[in-house]
Amino acid sequence: MKEFAKMVCAVICGLIIMSFLGFFMFVGCVGSMALAGSGSEPVMPRSGVLKMDMSTIAISEQGGSDLSFDPTSLLLGGGSMGTPVGLWDAVQAINKAAADPAVKFIYLKPEGAAAGIAQMEELRQALLNFRQSGKAVIAWLESPSTGSYYLASAADKVYMSANAGASPMITGIGTQLIYFGDLLKELGVNVQLIRHGKYKSAGEVYIKGEPSPENLEQNQAMINSIWNAFASDIEKSRDLPEGRLSELIDGLKLVNAQDMVDNGLVDELMTRSQLQDKITTLAVVDKFDDVKMIPFSDYVTAKVKPNTKAKKKIAVIYAEGEIIEGNGKQQVSGDYFASQIAKVRKDDKVKAVVFRVASPGGSVLASDKIKTEIDLLRAEKPVIASYGEYAASGGYWISNSCDRIYADRTTLTGSIGVFSMIPDISKTLKEKLKVGVYTVGSSKHSAMMSLMAPLDKEEEAYMQASIEQIYDAFLNNVAEGRDMTPGQVDDIAQGRVWTGSDALGIGLVDEIGTLEDAIKFAAQAGGETDLTQWQIVGYPKPQSPMEMLLEQFGASLEKDNDVLAGTVFAPVGQAYKDWSITTSDRFMARMPYEIIIGF
Repeated sequence: MKEFAKMVCAVICGLIIMSFLGFFMFVGCVGSMALAGSGSEPVMPRSGVLKMDMSTIAISEQGGSDLSFDPTSLLLGGGSMGTPVGLWDAVQAINKAAADPAVKFIYLKPEGAAAGIAQMEELRQALLNFRQSGKAVIAWLESPSTGSYYLASAADKVYMSANAGASPMITGIGTQLIYFGDLLKELGVNVQLIRHGKYKSAGEVYIKGEPSPENLEQNQAMINSIWNAFASDIEKSRDLPEGRLSELIDGLKLVNAQDMVDNGLVDELMTRSQLQDKITTLAVVDKFDDVKMIPFSDYVTAKVKPNTKAKKKIAVIYAEGEIIEGNGKQQVSGDYFASQIAKVRKDDKVKAVVFRVASPGGSVLASDKIKTEIDLLRAEKPVIASYGEYAASGGYWISNSCDRIYADRTTLTGSIGVFSMIPDISKTLKEKLKVGVYTVGSSKHSAMMSLMAPLDKEEEAYMQASIEQIYDAFLNNVAEGRDMTPGQVDDIAQGRVWTGSDALGIGLVDEIGTLEDAIKFAAQAGGETDLTQWQIVGYPKPQSPMEMLLEQFGASLEKDNDVLAGTVFAPVGQAYKDWSITTSDRFMARMPYEIIIGF
């Protein structure tokens, strides 16, 4: 027994030492990153080609710090997928390149992009705008996916590798709906879902083995709408008849690189050497070694600067991530975010605001705190909403009252509904793990939220009453913000998710447009249409890698249920997270899934 105790102590001590070593290794990495970032500004050549290699940059909403970067991943040998570049900075850089005589054309390598669907839609539009300057965009493909080809199709010329093994994998778009209901029942877990909205499917994955007809309906409608946007853009750019792309994909006609040429999707096949010759000719130099390639991230750093001389500001408030309670900075935390909005409201130099929302929703309480501050801000300054990848459920709650709402066609929004979910694991403990749990309480319903007992009829009715009250508040919230009646909102609510294209037709958004369009409208609302007269400032201030590290280490102490990750009990842990042990987060307004397109 003593030997066993010694062994356990040795293991624990070893883990502690490894943790400290890992921590100091990470600090060293972060220090190196900081030193690298503090170097001199990139030197731009007098003349060159702007190279947009999408595998080397990560398009994020705000930029600054890479918000998708997990600091602890460095300890596991991981890291960032590329240099983080904010969407607005990327679009500004492309606009500046159009007017910059030093930039001859753009050389685009779209494969390996780290970006969302809506971000790519906006980046693609910026490339089309660039072409209006008379300068060219040429794209190079090797094994394009649907997403990378979508971006490439904005180019004047699309070239593809002639080497063996270079083949397309353009198969359309889709999403997988994974259901844990049968597994959880097998494990003895009784997930008790209380919701309002027949399309509100965020919790149904834990109580069913297959999707409901309503969920299948809305998913098919969303996928169709996104695909229609993709296909119509590609067909227009490549001068293909309507429906031709779907015909090629459904018939599996795009087998090899030559098929891409034969069907008008690629202009020419060539080897890398031939591509270099083409770039040399377009750059009007004698040999490829004389071509000055300008990395896109360097161009952003050198050319995109805040106009600190401008006396007036447009604040761009970025609500990116899950809406949660508290003061954390890596998601949209209710208290912290409300304080940031209040800070913008009190800044006399801020004359107009763009509220950029890229959130699938989350805590109802946190959402309402943020909306309250947005309404106070609107009473003093124009606030224009711009929707990115998602502005759904809680993301729509916080922003629907803005003076004008812009969305991308592929934005997922709406999802006006509420749910609460309480897992009952008493059967799991007793029958699967042979653990006995006995409740001693002061009141009849003291064990109601313990996860150790099923809800009785009275308790279920109590929770349902709360859900109905919050759903009615959501309807009234949207009715007031969108100048509708609660009944009109209810007809398009019920938890249903809509794309931006469809949301425009039912009044959930005002216009299909980009972040750039929203900023231009905000400038007009602020009394000055010339963007050069504005200082455009992002809020909240992005965290440094060290700040992200410290916050993540602190947050990890609260994630006790993460021990279930990677086990058959992982769905139990996820259901527990979605319910949340804290009282404030017990009611959720959140989308049930995310759609990812491979680039």
